[in-house]
Amino acid sequence: MLILLPPSEGKSSPRRGARLDPVRLSFPSLGVAREQVLRALVDLCSGDPAVAAQVLAVPATKPELVEQNRLLRSAPTARADAVYTGVLYDALDLATLSAAGKRRAARRLAVTSSLFGLVHPGDRIPAYRLSGDASLPGLGPVAGVWREHLGDAVLDAVGSGLLVDLRSSTYAAFWRPPSELAPRVATVRVLHEVKGKRSVVSHFNKATKGRLVRALLEDGAAPRTPSALAEAWTRLGWTVESAESRQGTRLDVVVTAV
Repeated sequence: MLILLPPSEGKSSPRRGARLDPVRLSFPSLGVAREQVLRALVDLCSGDPAVAAQVLAVPATKPELVEQNRLLRSAPTARADAVYTGVLYDALDLATLSAAGKRRAARRLAVTSSLFGLVHPGDRIPAYRLSGDASLPGLGPVAGVWREHLGDAVLDAVGSGLLVDLRSSTYAAFWRPPSELAPRVATVRVLHEVKGKRSVVSHFNKATKGRLVRALLEDGAAPRTPSALAEAWTRLGWTVESAESRQGTRLDVVVTAV
């Protein structure tokens, strides 16, 4: 089973640690594309900082993010699961998993990254600013770069198992599962139900997805089909409804309290 997560836009900057070593990152087949994106980003941020800030949509209150990118090759690194922060990662709380849960997370989780393509939780990376919808001078949209490279890496990682795709729409555009993989693809939508009416709420969607993944990692279940995944989450106390399509199976998780 492979669980694809989105990154967080906000990141925790490591204060100390070895500098980035791309060769040591997981998914080595992405090495060439990683170097292309890294070079384009560092080059952009080594020029006019005002131009870089505009291209990267850096808030005027955080000009240091451009300098952070300029120094990416020499910046300290930390585990990816310590660098990525935010609602989903707070709910997932990988650091407090049991030893068995951490081992499962190391094997089963992969974060989609606009800079690195894919990383496992234990990969050491620096903090960076590069949104999934960014377009870099001389390279073009980063989504376009990854569309050419992510497929083989994901398919190799998932093997004959289940792909649980929790990416946001921005990062889903980096790679879409082929139709032949559809029977083994599950996506998740979180619905908040109040007085019989259901709605999708972004903040709680992320938090619930974090809790769903945490529960699965701690439980140890290894479903191989979307229906088995739905059964596992139902057994763990969630309300899950399934809807199949040509792209895979969407699992609607219905919550009444957020």
